[in-house]
Amino acid sequence: MRVMRPAPLLLIALVPALALFGGCASLSSEPDPTQVRIDDMDRRLGGVERVVNNQSLVQLAQRIDDLTAQVRTLRGQVEELQNTQEQLRAQQRSLYADLEKRTAALEARDGAAGAAAGLAGSAMGGAGASFGAGTAVGTASPAGDRSAGTPEQRYGAAFDALKAANYPAAISGFGGFLRDFPQHALADNAQYWLGEAYYVTRDYDKALAAFTRVGQQWPDSRKAPDASLKLGYTQYELKRFAAARATLASVSSRWPGTEAARLAQDRLKRMPATP
Repeated sequence: MRVMRPAPLLLIALVPALALFGGCASLSSEPDPTQVRIDDMDRRLGGVERVVNNQSLVQLAQRIDDLTAQVRTLRGQVEELQNTQEQLRAQQRSLYADLEKRTAALEARDGAAGAAAGLAGSAMGGAGASFGAGTAVGTASPAGDRSAGTPEQRYGAAFDALKAANYPAAISGFGGFLRDFPQHALADNAQYWLGEAYYVTRDYDKALAAFTRVGQQWPDSRKAPDASLKLGYTQYELKRFAAARATLASVSSRWPGTEAARLAQDRLKRMPATP
């Protein structure tokens, strides 16, 4: 039998079609370069975001640690300043107490000198009378019975009780002195120390009255600045802050440059800002 062969023209037409089909099949099996590039960029961007996020957290943690350390340092500095302030207050109280003791010693010395002069005069008068009458010299009151002695002796006894922290005896002694010798030269001092005795025992109402009387009855006394200062302190202890502020301000204006004025200014700085 005779075999049929395709015509040459038909083969020539089929060759381009087969080539095109094979090319399409080859193109469809390979990944799209654009998509590959996009996927690669996504991966890189994700890595960068993770790195940035991790670095931000680390920096934030470091910042928190730094702030915590700063707060700890500031807290230590505040505590140190508070301790220093308390030490300064203690030194101030000690200096003021020393000043009070020195003043008290001078007053006691003056009182003792006056008492000695009075006793000497009494002794001389008694001796003259005794010699004139031909009898023995008269005797003075017993040394231990100061309540029956001269005004100076009674003032000295009350002051000794105050220095010995025997405040009930000091209050009784100064009160009796003021009752019996209200016009004596030491009356203003006795009134001031009576207020001090009340102040130390925290009887602030009576201390208030005692210090007020010094300013009212002896406004020109050298104890007037200290009495006004202690009046302000007493009002402060009674939480009468407005009155205390006014009193302490008046101390600074009436007696500028004095120790009382300096202490008044210091207390004003430490008082609450509101009443």
